[in-house]
Amino acid sequence: MGAPHDHPTAAELVQAVRDWLADDVGPSDRPPNRFHLRVATNVLDIVQREIELGPDHETAHAERLERLGVADDRALADAIRSGDLDYRDPVLRDLVWDAVVDKLTVANPRYLERNPR
Repeated sequence: MGAPHDHPTAAELVQAVRDWLADDVGPSDRPPNRFHLRVATNVLDIVQREIELGPDHETAHAERLERLGVADDRALADAIRSGDLDYRDPVLRDLVWDAVVDKLTVANPRYLERNPR
């Protein structure tokens, strides 16, 4: 089954813009703009990872919340705050850790490489 929007996909478009910025614009750009180019490239990297990983992360997060008996992150925070869930519970800590790892995998995967659990 093909993608509903055919080719190029959103991820392919992001990669094309990222490559163009890095390969064509970056090398010829003046130093003051290099910082902005780097920021733009990093943003595109984050967007691309979210496009690729987001659906699986959303499913995994919903399953984690369901295991804890809460509907969403706000309900999780409320349950911890009220004492309905014990923040010291190793299961809760592991599930929260997994959620943080998913977020860092998208936002800054190098942080995980430098700071393993």
